[in-house]
Amino acid sequence: MHSKAHDGSVTITAPPTGLSIAQAAERSGLTTHTLRYYERDGLMLREVPRSSSGHRLYDEADLRWVTMLTRLRATGMPIREVKAYAQLCQAGDGNETARLELLQAHRARVLAQLAEVTEHLGAIDNKIGIYEARLSDGATRGS
Repeated sequence: MHSKAHDGSVTITAPPTGLSIAQAAERSGLTTHTLRYYERDGLMLREVPRSSSGHRLYDEADLRWVTMLTRLRATGMPIREVKAYAQLCQAGDGNETARLELLQAHRARVLAQLAEVTEHLGAIDNKIGIYEARLSDGATRGS
């Protein structure tokens, strides 16, 4: 189940009985292989429980955590830092300063990358503007 919040973000929710790994993969946009890797590598906040038949049962909190892991990776956080962050979260209260420092350092890197990409985009937009102006003026000079 997906629901859209007022801020436009998508929340992934699990039914009360939990989701199988295939359902969790579908809802999260990840592969079952990636979810198993997250479990095997100790990146999940808890051990994902299993049904009496041995099938994994992901709950809403698991899916929220997977979303956070996905966002960290998508913004370029190295897996070793994701692991460090997961370990801090798994350890519970008392290490919020370390968590904050880790996330602030990552945020600074993301902002630097964003500034660089924005600069590149500006150059592309400039070039597009040159070609659009030439075409609207009927000019055919190349560059």
